[in-house]
Amino acid sequence: MGVVLYGGAFDPPHLGHVAVAGSAREHFGVERLVVLVSEHPAHRPVLASAADRLALARAAFPVDDVQLDPYGRTVELLRAEAFDDPVFVIGADQFRGFLAWSEPAEVLERTRIAVATRPGIPRSELDAVLEQLDRPERVVFFEIEPNPAASTDIRARVAAGEPLDGLLPAAVARLVTELGLYRP
Repeated sequence: MGVVLYGGAFDPPHLGHVAVAGSAREHFGVERLVVLVSEHPAHRPVLASAADRLALARAAFPVDDVQLDPYGRTVELLRAEAFDDPVFVIGADQFRGFLAWSEPAEVLERTRIAVATRPGIPRSELDAVLEQLDRPERVVFFEIEPNPAASTDIRARVAAGEPLDGLLPAAVARLVTELGLYRP
């Protein structure tokens, strides 16, 4: 296997994100994990700038390759970049909406999809998406440990001045404070 790609808004990256990246790297036995910080996510608004989210991601992920993804859609990234036998990691929540992605069939032609599953998202919902794909063999599922961290909740906690213990890597928590992110 060539490279595992893990992309997101990372607004901010939390321990759940870090766990997914680590589990994917271990599950697929790859040496190269590329973390892609979406510059302008097509699927959600972001509060922190792309430069700040890139700095946060570099603090969060123990990998050498953390890059800014200037493409608005996954298919555009895969068309433009020459990744060697890529596997694109997404969460089960994202896979539920995979059919609404821009050109999902082409995404599956250009990369395999690795879906990180966890309790709380019924397998039947994932199977319903899988059944509608032309290339379901290009999708693989792997389990991750449940983690309660969610970027939306973390931003709310920062804004309220609440503790972030057990939600963010220490280096990310320091940067959030230093940069004054997510404060009202």
